[in-house]
Amino acid sequence: MSELHLKNANLVLADEVVKGAVLVRDGVIADIDTGPAGRGGEDMEGNYILPGLVELHTDHLEGHYAPRPKVRWNPLAAVLAHDAQITTSGITTVFDALRVGMDDDADLSSDDMQNLAEAIDDASRNDRLRADHFLHLRCEVSAPDCLDSFTAFDGDERVRLVSLMDHAPGQRQFRKMEAYSSYYQGKLKMSDEDFRNFCEKRIAQSEANSGRNRQALSVVCKDRGIVLASHDDATLDHVDEAIEQGIHVAEFPTTFEAAKASKDAGMFVLMGAPNVVRGGSHSGNVAARDLAENGVLDILSSDYIPFSLIQSAFGLGELVDGITLPQTVAMVSKNPAMAAGLEDRGEIAIGKRADLVRVCADHHIPVVRTVWREGRRVV
Repeated sequence: MSELHLKNANLVLADEVVKGAVLVRDGVIADIDTGPAGRGGEDMEGNYILPGLVELHTDHLEGHYAPRPKVRWNPLAAVLAHDAQITTSGITTVFDALRVGMDDDADLSSDDMQNLAEAIDDASRNDRLRADHFLHLRCEVSAPDCLDSFTAFDGDERVRLVSLMDHAPGQRQFRKMEAYSSYYQGKLKMSDEDFRNFCEKRIAQSEANSGRNRQALSVVCKDRGIVLASHDDATLDHVDEAIEQGIHVAEFPTTFEAAKASKDAGMFVLMGAPNVVRGGSHSGNVAARDLAENGVLDILSSDYIPFSLIQSAFGLGELVDGITLPQTVAMVSKNPAMAAGLEDRGEIAIGKRADLVRVCADHHIPVVRTVWREGRRVV
Protein backbone atom coordinates (compact mmCIF):
# COMPACT_ATOMS: atom_id res chain seq x y z
CA MET A 1 0.00 0.00 0.00
CA SER A 2 1.39 3.41 -1.01
CA GLU A 3 0.54 6.59 0.90
CA LEU A 4 0.96 10.31 0.28
CA HIS A 5 0.20 12.90 2.96
CA LEU A 6 0.13 16.60 2.05
CA LYS A 7 -0.36 19.02 4.94
CA ASN A 8 -0.49 22.75 5.63
CA ALA A 9 -2.18 23.44 2.30
CA ASN A 10 -4.98 25.65 1.06
CA LEU A 11 -7.25 22.95 -0.38
CA VAL A 12 -9.52 24.11 -3.21
CA LEU A 13 -12.60 21.95 -2.65
CA ALA A 14 -15.79 21.98 -4.69
CA ASP A 15 -17.40 24.83 -2.74
CA GLU A 16 -14.71 26.39 -0.57
CA VAL A 17 -11.02 26.87 0.09
CA VAL A 18 -9.96 25.39 3.43
CA LYS A 19 -6.69 25.08 5.32
CA GLY A 20 -5.92 21.43 5.84
CA ALA A 21 -4.36 18.20 4.70
CA VAL A 22 -5.15 15.43 2.25
CA LEU A 23 -4.27 11.76 2.60
CA VAL A 24 -3.82 9.56 -0.47
CA ARG A 25 -3.75 5.76 -0.46
CA ASP A 26 -3.01 3.71 -3.56
CA GLY A 27 -3.70 6.63 -5.88
CA VAL A 28 -7.09 7.57 -4.38
CA ILE A 29 -7.98 10.35 -1.93
CA ALA A 30 -8.59 8.56 1.36
CA ASP A 31 -9.13 11.44 3.78
CA ILE A 32 -9.38 15.23 3.95
CA ASP A 33 -8.49 16.89 7.25
CA THR A 34 -9.58 20.49 7.69
CA GLY A 35 -8.26 20.68 11.25
CA PRO A 36 -4.75 21.46 12.49
CA ALA A 37 -2.08 19.67 10.48
CA GLY A 38 -0.81 16.57 12.26
CA ARG A 39 2.64 15.09 12.36
CA GLY A 40 4.28 13.62 9.32
CA GLY A 41 3.51 14.33 5.74
CA GLU A 42 4.92 16.83 3.29
CA ASP A 43 4.54 20.49 4.25
CA MET A 44 2.85 22.46 1.43
CA GLU A 45 3.83 25.77 3.09
CA GLY A 46 0.38 27.23 2.64
CA ASN A 47 0.36 26.72 -1.15
CA TYR A 48 -2.86 25.82 -2.93
CA ILE A 49 -3.68 22.21 -3.71
CA LEU A 50 -6.02 21.93 -6.71
CA PRO A 51 -7.53 18.92 -8.43
CA GLY A 52 -5.61 18.02 -11.56
CA LEU A 53 -6.78 20.07 -14.53
CA VAL A 54 -8.84 18.38 -17.26
CA GLU A 55 -8.24 19.71 -20.78
CA LEU A 56 -10.86 18.88 -23.42
CA HIS A 57 -9.53 20.75 -26.45
CA THR A 58 -5.87 21.46 -27.10
CA ASP A 59 -4.39 21.87 -30.57
CA HIS A 60 -0.92 22.15 -29.12
CA LEU A 61 0.36 18.70 -30.09
CA GLU A 62 0.46 19.67 -33.78
CA GLY A 63 3.02 22.39 -33.06
CA HIS A 64 5.45 19.85 -31.61
CA TYR A 65 4.95 17.44 -34.52
CA ALA A 66 5.04 20.02 -37.34
CA PRO A 67 7.08 22.93 -35.93
CA ARG A 68 7.75 24.40 -39.39
CA PRO A 69 6.04 24.06 -42.79
CA LYS A 70 6.88 20.66 -44.30
CA VAL A 71 8.89 19.68 -41.19
CA ARG A 72 7.85 16.53 -39.32
CA TRP A 73 9.28 15.67 -35.93
CA ASN A 74 9.50 12.15 -34.59
CA PRO A 75 5.89 11.53 -33.48
CA LEU A 76 6.82 9.87 -30.19
CA ALA A 77 9.24 12.69 -29.34
CA ALA A 78 6.52 15.20 -30.23
CA VAL A 79 4.03 13.47 -27.93
CA LEU A 80 6.52 13.39 -25.06
CA ALA A 81 7.35 17.09 -25.47
CA HIS A 82 3.66 17.95 -25.58
CA ASP A 83 2.96 15.79 -22.53
CA ALA A 84 5.72 17.49 -20.56
CA GLN A 85 4.38 20.96 -21.33
CA ILE A 86 0.81 19.94 -20.58
CA THR A 87 1.68 18.43 -17.20
CA THR A 88 3.90 21.26 -16.03
CA SER A 89 0.86 23.47 -16.65
CA GLY A 90 -1.08 21.43 -14.08
CA ILE A 91 -3.05 19.33 -16.60
CA THR A 92 -3.35 15.67 -15.57
CA THR A 93 -6.03 14.61 -18.07
CA VAL A 94 -5.87 15.79 -21.66
CA PHE A 95 -7.96 15.23 -24.77
CA ASP A 96 -5.49 15.69 -27.61
CA ALA A 97 -7.25 17.26 -30.59
CA LEU A 98 -6.50 15.60 -33.93
CA ARG A 99 -7.89 16.81 -37.24
CA VAL A 100 -10.39 14.77 -39.23
CA GLY A 101 -11.06 16.22 -42.67
CA MET A 102 -8.35 18.36 -44.13
CA ASP A 103 -8.73 21.92 -45.43
CA ASP A 104 -7.04 22.90 -48.68
CA ASP A 105 -4.57 24.99 -46.68
CA ALA A 106 -3.64 22.16 -44.29
CA ASP A 107 0.04 21.33 -44.00
CA LEU A 108 -0.91 18.08 -42.24
CA SER A 109 -2.55 14.92 -43.57
CA SER A 110 -4.75 12.11 -42.27
CA ASP A 111 -1.64 9.91 -42.17
CA ASP A 112 0.00 12.45 -39.86
CA MET A 113 -2.97 12.22 -37.51
CA GLN A 114 -2.71 8.44 -37.45
CA ASN A 115 1.01 8.68 -36.69
CA LEU A 116 0.27 10.89 -33.69
CA ALA A 117 -2.55 8.65 -32.45
CA GLU A 118 -0.29 5.60 -32.63
CA ALA A 119 2.48 7.48 -30.79
CA ILE A 120 0.07 8.48 -28.00
CA ASP A 121 -1.08 4.89 -27.64
CA ASP A 122 2.47 3.52 -27.63
CA ALA A 123 3.68 6.07 -25.08
CA SER A 124 0.71 5.39 -22.82
CA ARG A 125 1.00 1.61 -22.95
CA ASN A 126 4.68 1.84 -22.10
CA ASP A 127 4.15 4.25 -19.19
CA ARG A 128 6.06 7.09 -20.83
CA LEU A 129 3.43 9.78 -20.19
CA ARG A 130 2.86 11.98 -17.18
CA ALA A 131 -0.76 12.91 -18.00
CA ASP A 132 -3.70 10.66 -18.89
CA HIS A 133 -4.31 11.06 -22.64
CA PHE A 134 -7.53 10.65 -24.62
CA LEU A 135 -8.36 11.67 -28.19
CA HIS A 136 -10.63 14.48 -29.37
CA LEU A 137 -11.37 14.28 -33.09
CA ARG A 138 -11.90 17.75 -34.61
CA CYS A 139 -14.11 16.93 -37.58
CA GLU A 140 -14.12 19.54 -40.34
CA VAL A 141 -17.53 18.56 -41.70
CA SER A 142 -17.18 20.67 -44.85
CA ALA A 143 -14.14 18.66 -46.01
CA PRO A 144 -14.78 16.02 -48.68
CA ASP A 145 -12.56 13.47 -46.87
CA CYS A 146 -14.14 13.96 -43.43
CA LEU A 147 -15.95 10.63 -43.12
CA ASP A 148 -13.10 8.60 -44.63
CA SER A 149 -10.64 10.17 -42.20
CA PHE A 150 -13.00 9.52 -39.29
CA THR A 151 -13.32 5.86 -40.26
CA ALA A 152 -9.55 5.46 -39.88
CA PHE A 153 -10.09 5.79 -36.09
CA ASP A 154 -12.59 2.91 -35.90
CA GLY A 155 -11.84 0.80 -32.84
CA ASP A 156 -9.58 3.39 -31.17
CA GLU A 157 -10.76 3.34 -27.56
CA ARG A 158 -8.99 6.61 -26.77
CA VAL A 159 -11.54 8.50 -28.88
CA ARG A 160 -13.88 9.92 -26.25
CA LEU A 161 -14.84 13.28 -27.73
CA VAL A 162 -15.78 14.41 -31.26
CA SER A 163 -16.43 18.01 -32.29
CA LEU A 164 -18.29 19.06 -35.43
CA MET A 165 -16.89 22.20 -37.02
CA ASP A 166 -17.19 24.16 -40.24
CA HIS A 167 -14.72 26.97 -40.91
CA ALA A 168 -16.22 28.09 -44.23
CA PRO A 169 -16.32 31.89 -44.57
CA GLY A 170 -19.36 33.95 -43.65
CA GLN A 171 -20.60 31.86 -40.74
CA ARG A 172 -19.86 30.62 -37.22
CA GLN A 173 -16.34 31.72 -36.15
CA PHE A 174 -15.91 33.86 -39.26
CA ARG A 175 -19.31 35.50 -39.68
CA LYS A 176 -17.50 38.70 -40.61
CA MET A 177 -15.56 38.39 -43.84
CA GLU A 178 -13.06 40.97 -42.59
CA ALA A 179 -12.01 38.58 -39.82
CA TYR A 180 -11.82 35.66 -42.25
CA SER A 181 -9.73 37.66 -44.69
CA SER A 182 -7.38 38.84 -41.95
CA TYR A 183 -6.82 35.27 -40.76
CA TYR A 184 -6.68 33.25 -43.97
CA GLN A 185 -5.48 35.71 -46.61
CA GLY A 186 -2.67 36.83 -44.37
CA LYS A 187 -1.81 33.28 -43.34
CA LEU A 188 -1.75 31.94 -46.90
CA LYS A 189 -0.40 35.14 -48.52
CA MET A 190 -2.99 35.09 -51.32
CA SER A 191 -3.78 37.74 -53.87
CA ASP A 192 -7.30 39.17 -53.76
CA GLU A 193 -8.34 37.08 -56.75
CA ASP A 194 -6.90 33.87 -55.30
CA PHE A 195 -8.61 34.60 -52.00
CA ARG A 196 -12.00 35.06 -53.72
CA ASN A 197 -11.56 31.72 -55.47
CA PHE A 198 -10.51 30.12 -52.18
CA CYS A 199 -13.64 31.43 -50.43
CA GLU A 200 -15.94 30.27 -53.23
CA LYS A 201 -14.49 26.77 -53.05
CA ARG A 202 -14.78 26.59 -49.26
CA ILE A 203 -18.39 27.75 -49.34
CA ALA A 204 -19.25 25.21 -52.07
CA GLN A 205 -17.64 22.41 -50.05
CA SER A 206 -19.61 23.44 -46.98
CA GLU A 207 -22.89 23.45 -48.87
CA ALA A 208 -22.13 20.04 -50.40
CA ASN A 209 -20.77 18.22 -47.36
CA SER A 210 -21.54 19.78 -43.98
CA GLY A 211 -25.15 18.70 -43.53
CA ARG A 212 -24.69 15.04 -44.41
CA ASN A 213 -21.40 14.73 -42.53
CA ARG A 214 -22.87 16.25 -39.36
CA GLN A 215 -25.77 13.85 -39.45
CA ALA A 216 -23.63 10.79 -40.17
CA LEU A 217 -21.12 11.58 -37.42
CA SER A 218 -23.82 12.29 -34.84
CA VAL A 219 -25.38 8.88 -35.48
CA VAL A 220 -22.05 7.03 -35.22
CA CYS A 221 -21.04 8.85 -32.03
CA LYS A 222 -24.38 8.16 -30.37
CA ASP A 223 -24.06 4.46 -31.19
CA ARG A 224 -20.51 4.31 -29.78
CA GLY A 225 -21.13 6.44 -26.69
CA ILE A 226 -18.74 9.17 -27.82
CA VAL A 227 -19.39 12.65 -26.41
CA LEU A 228 -20.34 15.14 -29.13
CA ALA A 229 -19.41 18.83 -29.24
CA SER A 230 -20.55 21.54 -31.62
CA HIS A 231 -17.99 24.15 -32.60
CA ASP A 232 -18.50 27.92 -33.03
CA ASP A 233 -22.31 27.98 -32.93
CA ALA A 234 -23.53 31.51 -33.62
CA THR A 235 -27.32 31.41 -34.08
CA LEU A 236 -30.41 29.83 -32.55
CA ASP A 237 -30.68 27.69 -35.68
CA HIS A 238 -27.21 26.33 -34.98
CA VAL A 239 -28.25 25.49 -31.42
CA ASP A 240 -31.47 23.82 -32.59
CA GLU A 241 -29.39 21.67 -34.94
CA ALA A 242 -27.05 20.82 -32.08
CA ILE A 243 -29.96 19.76 -29.87
CA GLU A 244 -31.33 17.55 -32.63
CA GLN A 245 -27.94 15.89 -33.12
CA GLY A 246 -27.40 15.13 -29.43
CA ILE A 247 -24.64 17.65 -28.79
CA HIS A 248 -23.39 17.59 -25.19
CA VAL A 249 -20.77 20.38 -25.26
CA ALA A 250 -21.04 23.78 -26.96
CA GLU A 251 -17.45 24.65 -27.89
CA PHE A 252 -16.53 28.31 -28.35
CA PRO A 253 -20.00 29.72 -29.15
CA THR A 254 -19.42 32.99 -30.96
CA THR A 255 -22.44 34.94 -29.67
CA PHE A 256 -24.07 35.40 -26.29
CA GLU A 257 -27.37 34.33 -27.86
CA ALA A 258 -25.99 30.95 -28.91
CA ALA A 259 -24.16 30.39 -25.63
CA LYS A 260 -27.25 31.07 -23.50
CA ALA A 261 -29.49 28.92 -25.68
CA SER A 262 -26.96 26.08 -25.43
CA LYS A 263 -26.79 26.42 -21.65
CA ASP A 264 -30.59 26.52 -21.39
CA ALA A 265 -30.73 23.32 -23.47
CA GLY A 266 -28.54 21.52 -20.91
CA MET A 267 -25.23 21.64 -22.77
CA PHE A 268 -21.89 22.45 -21.17
CA VAL A 269 -20.63 25.76 -22.56
CA LEU A 270 -16.88 25.76 -23.23
CA MET A 271 -14.74 28.79 -24.01
CA GLY A 272 -11.04 29.36 -24.56
CA ALA A 273 -8.81 30.27 -21.65
CA PRO A 274 -6.74 32.51 -23.97
CA ASN A 275 -9.96 34.48 -24.48
CA VAL A 276 -9.98 35.12 -20.70
CA VAL A 277 -6.28 35.96 -20.50
CA ARG A 278 -6.33 38.27 -23.53
CA GLY A 279 -9.58 39.93 -22.49
CA GLY A 280 -11.55 38.89 -25.57
CA SER A 281 -11.77 36.81 -28.73
CA HIS A 282 -9.07 37.15 -31.39
CA SER A 283 -11.86 36.85 -34.00
CA GLY A 284 -14.02 39.60 -32.49
CA ASN A 285 -16.61 37.19 -31.09
CA VAL A 286 -18.20 37.13 -27.62
CA ALA A 287 -15.79 37.41 -24.67
CA ALA A 288 -15.57 34.56 -22.18
CA ARG A 289 -15.74 36.99 -19.28
CA ASP A 290 -19.13 38.24 -20.52
CA LEU A 291 -20.45 34.70 -20.41
CA ALA A 292 -19.00 34.20 -16.93
CA GLU A 293 -20.61 37.41 -15.68
CA ASN A 294 -23.99 36.10 -16.81
CA GLY A 295 -23.59 32.55 -15.49
CA VAL A 296 -23.33 31.01 -18.95
CA LEU A 297 -19.76 29.64 -18.79
CA ASP A 298 -19.07 26.07 -17.59
CA ILE A 299 -15.69 24.98 -18.98
CA LEU A 300 -12.42 26.59 -20.01
CA SER A 301 -10.00 25.06 -22.50
CA SER A 302 -6.37 26.02 -23.08
CA ASP A 303 -6.88 25.68 -26.87
CA TYR A 304 -3.47 26.80 -28.15
CA ILE A 305 -1.65 27.89 -24.92
CA PRO A 306 -1.47 25.10 -22.30
CA PHE A 307 -0.57 27.37 -19.38
CA SER A 308 -3.56 29.64 -20.05
CA LEU A 309 -5.80 27.09 -18.33
CA ILE A 310 -4.40 27.54 -14.84
CA GLN A 311 -3.68 31.21 -15.52
CA SER A 312 -7.36 31.85 -16.28
CA ALA A 313 -8.50 29.82 -13.26
CA PHE A 314 -6.65 32.24 -10.99
CA GLY A 315 -7.31 35.33 -13.13
CA LEU A 316 -11.02 35.13 -13.95
CA GLY A 317 -12.03 36.06 -10.40
CA GLU A 318 -10.13 39.33 -10.79
CA LEU A 319 -12.17 40.15 -13.90
CA VAL A 320 -15.65 39.04 -12.83
CA ASP A 321 -17.21 40.22 -9.58
CA GLY A 322 -18.64 37.52 -7.35
CA ILE A 323 -16.98 34.54 -8.97
CA THR A 324 -14.93 32.42 -6.55
CA LEU A 325 -11.76 30.40 -6.91
CA PRO A 326 -13.64 27.09 -6.38
CA GLN A 327 -15.98 28.08 -9.22
CA THR A 328 -13.17 28.92 -11.63
CA VAL A 329 -11.20 25.81 -10.67
CA ALA A 330 -14.32 23.73 -11.36
CA MET A 331 -14.29 25.14 -14.91
CA VAL A 332 -10.90 23.53 -15.50
CA SER A 333 -11.36 20.32 -13.51
CA LYS A 334 -14.73 19.06 -12.27
CA ASN A 335 -16.91 20.44 -15.08
CA PRO A 336 -14.83 19.16 -18.02
CA ALA A 337 -14.49 15.79 -16.28
CA MET A 338 -18.28 15.60 -15.94
CA ALA A 339 -18.80 16.67 -19.55
CA ALA A 340 -16.47 13.90 -20.73
CA GLY A 341 -18.07 11.27 -18.51
CA LEU A 342 -15.00 10.91 -16.26
CA GLU A 343 -16.66 10.63 -12.86
CA ASP A 344 -13.55 9.38 -11.05
CA ARG A 345 -11.64 12.69 -11.14
CA GLY A 346 -11.92 16.48 -11.24
CA GLU A 347 -12.26 17.41 -7.56
CA ILE A 348 -10.61 16.94 -4.20
CA ALA A 349 -13.04 14.54 -2.57
CA ILE A 350 -12.76 11.21 -0.79
CA GLY A 351 -12.82 8.34 -3.27
CA LYS A 352 -11.68 10.42 -6.25
CA ARG A 353 -8.40 9.91 -8.11
CA ALA A 354 -5.51 11.68 -6.45
CA ASP A 355 -4.73 13.92 -9.43
CA LEU A 356 -3.41 16.95 -7.58
CA VAL A 357 -1.55 20.17 -8.35
CA ARG A 358 0.44 22.33 -5.94
CA VAL A 359 0.29 26.00 -6.93
CA CYS A 360 1.99 29.05 -5.49
CA ALA A 361 -0.14 32.09 -6.27
CA ASP A 362 1.58 34.85 -4.35
CA HIS A 363 2.17 36.79 -7.55
CA HIS A 364 0.02 37.72 -10.54
CA ILE A 365 0.96 34.58 -12.48
CA PRO A 366 0.41 31.25 -10.65
CA VAL A 367 3.40 28.93 -10.39
CA VAL A 368 2.88 25.16 -10.69
CA ARG A 369 5.31 23.62 -8.21
CA THR A 370 4.32 19.94 -8.07
CA VAL A 371 1.90 17.63 -9.90
CA TRP A 372 0.68 14.19 -8.83
CA ARG A 373 -1.27 11.79 -11.04
CA GLU A 374 -3.06 9.06 -9.09
CA GLY A 375 -0.82 9.86 -6.13
CA ARG A 376 2.40 9.49 -8.11
CA ARG A 377 4.53 12.58 -8.47
CA VAL A 378 5.01 13.40 -12.17
CA VAL A 379 6.34 16.98 -11.90
